[in-house]
Amino acid sequence: MNDLSLRQDIIDELEYEPSIDAACIGIAVDHGIVTLSGHVRSFMEKHTVERIVRGMLGVRAIALELEVRLPEHQSRSDDEIASRVLAVLAWAATVSNPRDIEVTVRRGFVILKGMVDWHFQRTAADAAVRQLAGVTGLSNQLEIRRSVNRFAMAREIEEALRRTTEIDADDIRIETSGSQVTLRGSVRTLRERALAERAAWSARGVTVVEDRLLVDDQRDGLST
Repeated sequence: MNDLSLRQDIIDELEYEPSIDAACIGIAVDHGIVTLSGHVRSFMEKHTVERIVRGMLGVRAIALELEVRLPEHQSRSDDEIASRVLAVLAWAATVSNPRDIEVTVRRGFVILKGMVDWHFQRTAADAAVRQLAGVTGLSNQLEIRRSVNRFAMAREIEEALRRTTEIDADDIRIETSGSQVTLRGSVRTLRERALAERAAWSARGVTVVEDRLLVDDQRDGLST
């Protein structure tokens, strides 16, 4: 797929998504590297744009330069946002021990610090916060408590990859060092890369995933 075709596909896909105002988003493509500029109305909208583009065939990397410009009626004070973040974390069934999480808000930018037991709890906190009105950005610095059996960890990841039909597990190598996992090899799309990362993060005891997978859409005979 050439850059012009990919750019048009991205435009069409973003315009098709009803939760996005695509008119304010600039798109440039250079050898599969997509630069997104302009502005969106919420942090959630920014996340949705990135998720859609990341899942498209032919996209090799994304430079996300979108600015969040909140409508006047969605503007909130930092104190109010912090209070809402604490409340939503307390109500989230998948976030254990929300009292272990420290929340800081600066001009709508939320910083989360503390400890959780699993990666899915870290991502659940992320998902809960990004939907709140008034949030302009998020830095999720939550750490995962260590509980390591690296051999069992590697086996769990390999089995998870083989259960994922969209991924050719034979093209991915798994390396472990303590609680850190390194993924090497190749995938066809950024979506497959994200699925492989998710499989790695889902294993018990993983605290770091280093993704060194290459996106190679030419494995299916595609041209860029």
